[in-house]
Amino acid sequence: MYISTDEDLRSFCDRARAFEAVAVDTEFLREKTYHPRLCLVQVATPEECVAIDPLAVGDLAPLASLLGDPAVTKVFHACSQDMEVLLQTLGTLPAPIFDTQVAAAFLGERQQISYNGLVHAFCGVTLPKSESLTDWARRPLTVKQLEYALDDVRYLIQAYHLMVGRLNTEGRLGWVLDELAPLAAREHYEVDKREVYKKVKRVNSCTRRQLGIARELAAWREARAERRNIPRKWVISDEVLIALVKRAPRDEAGFRSIRGTEQLSEADVTSALMAVERGMTCPTAQLPPAFHTRPRPSGDHESVVDLMYALVRVVAERSGVAAGMIASRDDLSDYVEHPERSPLREGWRFELLGARLDDLLSGNMGLTVKDKKIEIL
Repeated sequence: MYISTDEDLRSFCDRARAFEAVAVDTEFLREKTYHPRLCLVQVATPEECVAIDPLAVGDLAPLASLLGDPAVTKVFHACSQDMEVLLQTLGTLPAPIFDTQVAAAFLGERQQISYNGLVHAFCGVTLPKSESLTDWARRPLTVKQLEYALDDVRYLIQAYHLMVGRLNTEGRLGWVLDELAPLAAREHYEVDKREVYKKVKRVNSCTRRQLGIARELAAWREARAERRNIPRKWVISDEVLIALVKRAPRDEAGFRSIRGTEQLSEADVTSALMAVERGMTCPTAQLPPAFHTRPRPSGDHESVVDLMYALVRVVAERSGVAAGMIASRDDLSDYVEHPERSPLREGWRFELLGARLDDLLSGNMGLTVKDKKIEIL
C-alpha cells in the first residue's frame, strides 16, 4: 500500500496501534544537504506493509504519534540513521525500539550482519538488491521501487518474534536491551557544535592551542552548513580546516592564500577569521585537552592481551555472542591497566567474560589446545 494522503496515513496508524510491534525503515538522501531528506517511510505490521510518502502527505503527526507510542515496539535493522532522520523530520525519536542487527550478534551471527543476511538466516528468504541506487526523491516511484522498499520491512516482524523467543529462552533479552539503551537516547543524535572538532580528520596531530582554533572553526563550519542546509564539506573540507588551524591567518589575504577557500564570501571569511581569533585568545585553562596517544605497549603487555583475546574468542564461540560485541583488543588493554573502570566489569559483559578475565589474570584459569581448538582449563 502506498500512502500519500493525510486520511490514509491516519487510518493506517490507527490500525497499527493494535499490534505490540511494527517494523520501520526509511529511505533518505543526504549527499547534497546538511540534514538528511526523508523520502519514504516503510512500516509493516503482521497484517500489512505500507510505504508512506512524506513528500506528499501534508500532516505526519499520526506517524510521529505511532513512533512515539510506548505500547508499540518499533523494530529496525541498523537503526541509527533511521532514528536520526525521523527525529530531524518528525521531531520524535521512536521508542521503544528493537534493533535486529544488535540482537543477531547475541544469537550466533556476525556483529554487523546485513539485512539480507538477517532475513536469510532467520526467515530463509533471499532478497534482491536491484534498486539500491534509487533516487528516492524522484516521483513517481515505480511499483518495482516500492516493492524493493517494502522488502526492507516485510520480514522484520517475523524475524523479531523469532529472535525475541530465542533471546528469552537463552536469558539474553535484557542484554540486548542494555545495548540498545544508548541508541534510544535523544542525545545520541543531537550535535554539539563545540564537540564536532573531534571528528575532523588529522585533528589529533594538533597542539592544545591549535585544538582551540579547531574547536571554533569546526563549530563555525557546522553552523554555516546547518543554516544553508548543505554538507559541511561544501563550506570547507577537513583538509582546508586543518590548514587554517595550523596557519592561523589574521587577515583576509592570509586566509585566501589557502587553496579551497575560494567559494567563501567576504562575510564568511570575516566570521571565520573571528573564529580563529577566538581560538587564539582562548585562556589556556579553557583549551581542549590534547588527544591521548596510547603509548606503544610492551611485548609482555601485548602477549597478555593476546591471551585475553583468545579467551574472548572461546567465550564467543561457546555463547554464540559475537566476539566484537563482547570486547575489542583496546577494551582488553584498558582492562589490564584499569579494570575498576572498565565496562567489562558491568552488566552482561561481566556475567559473560569479566569474571573469567579476573581468573585468567590472577592465574586461577588457564588455556590449552585440544583437538586443534583452544579450551579453558
